[in-house]
Amino acid sequence: MATIGLDKLFYAKITEDDAGDETYGTPVQLAKAMNADLSVELAEATLYADDGASEIVKEFKNGTLSLGVDDIDASVASDLTGATIDANGVVVSASEDGGEPVAVGFRAKKSNGKYKYYWLYRVKFGIPATNLATKGDSITFSTPTIEGTILRRNKVDGKGKHPWKAEVTEGDAAVTSDIITNWYTEVYEPSYTTQTAN
Repeated sequence: MATIGLDKLFYAKITEDDAGDETYGTPVQLAKAMNADLSVELAEATLYADDGASEIVKEFKNGTLSLGVDDIDASVASDLTGATIDANGVVVSASEDGGEPVAVGFRAKKSNGKYKYYWLYRVKFGIPATNLATKGDSITFSTPTIEGTILRRNKVDGKGKHPWKAEVTEGDAAVTSDIITNWYTEVYEPSYTTQTAN
């Protein structure tokens, strides 16, 4: 079903242990979302045998997330890009800056009024692009765009895999209301039920 909206753009800082496994902080609002473009790059390999394709493997390699937002405040800029806030509250960007990866969550409204919710587990952002224009006869808004690289997380899930995204659609039969209600309370952690043999 088509989506007709985008809102509730949040991020959560990541802390890594000695093994590199992620622990997520409490999600906070990143900005008001205007648009989000997500593209994925796959690693592909084809094995040819008996004059034809015998096996094809396609795996997630990385992705790109481009966010159009209304504004990026000082604390968010510091968290996402590694910029420093000086004693006067001024955001100072240096050539040596490099932000740490964060988890990014948002939701998209569907045409039936329900929402599809997302968490991207590990996104490393670059410097925001800014477009400015002088005021003319009509009002034109200038807003920042920030682009990040989506990576798989280091921490394995209950199936021994490295997830890069979680998504859920509100109202699906298997989805409890708690999942939707708590989506922004913490970064969603995959849960798998294990079945024991009789």
